[in-house]
Amino acid sequence: MSLAEIRARFGAAGIVDLAPAHGRVGAITDDTQMTLFTAEGLLRADARWRERGICHVPSVVRHAYLRWLHTQAEASPAIDEFSNGPTSWPDGWLVELKPLHDRRAPGNTCLAALREARFGSVEGPLNDSKGCGAVMRIAPVGLFVDASRRFDLGCEIGALTHGHPSGYLAAGFLASLIGSLLDGNGLDGALDSATAELIGRPRHDECLHAIEAAKTLARAGEPTAEKLESLGEGWVAEEALAMSSYCALVAQDFRHGVTLAVNHGGDSDSTGAITGNILGVLSHPGDLPLEWLAELELRDEIEQLAGDLAADAEDPGRSWERYPGW
Repeated sequence: MSLAEIRARFGAAGIVDLAPAHGRVGAITDDTQMTLFTAEGLLRADARWRERGICHVPSVVRHAYLRWLHTQAEASPAIDEFSNGPTSWPDGWLVELKPLHDRRAPGNTCLAALREARFGSVEGPLNDSKGCGAVMRIAPVGLFVDASRRFDLGCEIGALTHGHPSGYLAAGFLASLIGSLLDGNGLDGALDSATAELIGRPRHDECLHAIEAAKTLARAGEPTAEKLESLGEGWVAEEALAMSSYCALVAQDFRHGVTLAVNHGGDSDSTGAITGNILGVLSHPGDLPLEWLAELELRDEIEQLAGDLAADAEDPGRSWERYPGW
């Protein structure tokens, strides 16, 4: 829907509350599906490291994404490597959740990349895509990974599916930003810190220009949907990152920032998700609209996985039974 169509349907203020989608109010999208599998992959990778003393984290996260691919009724030749694995394929409690088996408009690049026998990397990209499918799923890296690794690991996990530098650098940027906020830095300082890391990477110009445009726009008076749309549509990674950063910078609170992020004619579920990632770290649980939480699909399971991330960070190595390291 265009911005004009959104306003025609929901009123002059645009959409301000949850609306029915995928057969219910409060439905998650593919963004949340893949974010959950990112978190699962990180927990499994950490369990492997603690138990075995060796782990290539992107590979274990990719295994989690292949479980997500299975929920989308697709498969990769890469699952042959699991034929002699310690358990049947696919395993884990996430794949047992029915809403994760529903197709919620998954990104074509993610599907195509995961169907490949080999995995993509920064050094060996599968494609030249810079769609937002890498950045929209990467927040758990910022929540869980040590500061020295956040940016690089965000890039590496992003590059599993998106080979253009702007595709994976945006993911690295958001992982660094989320982690810096979690460390107690304010939004301006966290943006500056992530920007400093970005500048050290090859072919960073597109992402840098997009972030600087968002920061400049945030100083340009009252926020509006029209101003947000001047940053792009959000289908590509640097635009989604910039639009979400702008919404977070001008947000009066969680509700205001996320509402602004979804009132445009582009990839609004992704900009809404990324803005929610950023503002969620800056908010207390009570700041989130209770009526949104009450309707949220898989709320208990999302909270369970978030709790497992936090618990593992405090008490690492205790989770092999729930998150086997492969």
